[in-house]
Amino acid sequence: MIDRDIQTELAKSRKEYPVICITGPRQSGKTTLARAAFPELPYVSFEEPITRNVFVEDPKGFLSRYTDGAVFDEVQHVPELFSYLQVMVDARPEAGRFVLTGSQHFGLVEKISQSLAGRTAVLVLLPFSADELQRGEWLAPQLNQVLWAGAYPPVHDRALRPDRWYANYLATYIQRDVRQITQVQNLDVFTRFARLCAGSTGQLINTNRLGTECGVDHKTIRRWLSVLQASYVIGLLPPYHRNFRKRLVKTPKLYFYDTGLACHLLGIETADQLDTHPQRGALFESWVFSELTKALANKGEPAGIYFWRTHGGQEVDFLLERSGTMLAIEAKAGMTVDPGAVRTLGAAVQAWGESKVNQFIVFGGNDGMKIHGCVLLPWRKAAGIIKSSPGRSD
Repeated sequence: MIDRDIQTELAKSRKEYPVICITGPRQSGKTTLARAAFPELPYVSFEEPITRNVFVEDPKGFLSRYTDGAVFDEVQHVPELFSYLQVMVDARPEAGRFVLTGSQHFGLVEKISQSLAGRTAVLVLLPFSADELQRGEWLAPQLNQVLWAGAYPPVHDRALRPDRWYANYLATYIQRDVRQITQVQNLDVFTRFARLCAGSTGQLINTNRLGTECGVDHKTIRRWLSVLQASYVIGLLPPYHRNFRKRLVKTPKLYFYDTGLACHLLGIETADQLDTHPQRGALFESWVFSELTKALANKGEPAGIYFWRTHGGQEVDFLLERSGTMLAIEAKAGMTVDPGAVRTLGAAVQAWGESKVNQFIVFGGNDGMKIHGCVLLPWRKAAGIIKSSPGRSD
């Protein structure tokens, strides 16, 4: 196992909280991380039906074997566990005693807020970042290959074919997670919906259009969007509108956390197809979104990323606030950056009216530079915007 960027935050949490919950999408490496970081704790997987049944039949008897702590894997299968853990950690609140992992974010957070609030550090582990891929010597030199292969650990540390792995991942996800989270009558229609979402990467959400194309109402579309969010397939980027005098777009934008999965849903079979694919720019924008989100999650911080767009056409792809300074970030997939893009970003920032704004353009080339106060970063270094900046001021 390579070192994960989140391990620094994990080490801090184990000294401060009796319970640590590691959540994130399936196959992001949660179990591997938990077992490697806490080798002294016994490991219990609630993915196994026999283990679940033993717990359900006699919870107190089951947990009596783990009074000194344990790593409990896939805890969304046993929601009753949280109340029993509350009693145990209140009686013995020493830090780093229990580690929980699970893949369904909404359910886990709800249970923690009900039973373990104030006792639990919640960390989100997403697929590999560019730095982690580089650390494992898996980061391809060609951007197209990186976008197509995505960043899920099994594709890289097991050298699996991306197209075949993502096909299996999607099938497993639909058959298991979708049915656990919500009732979906027609899985083929839901799959079509997921493909339409991939085609909407980097765009404003339009539930009416998605509903029309899928043949379902907009309420169903909103529920399905929540399913994809709960399983960390997509993120919805909210608009930023503080202190603006202009009329602004208020609809969120949709991004995929992993471009490899998005490529599979779009039917992109090889990395070479991306050379002329109309969605290449949107996929690169999704890559930048994912890198920024991973960098924040690995620091234990909430996403806190926004976009800004006026109805007049001025926009900034990504905005973050760090210690009183706003970071304005544009994503450009080309290997070179037109100076006009720098001027356009500068004009948007000027129209915005904020006084402390640092400007960045993340692009598809390899060499960074600074032009007219704007920092141009190669695609491999997108996360450096977060890693090199102080935390949020709030």
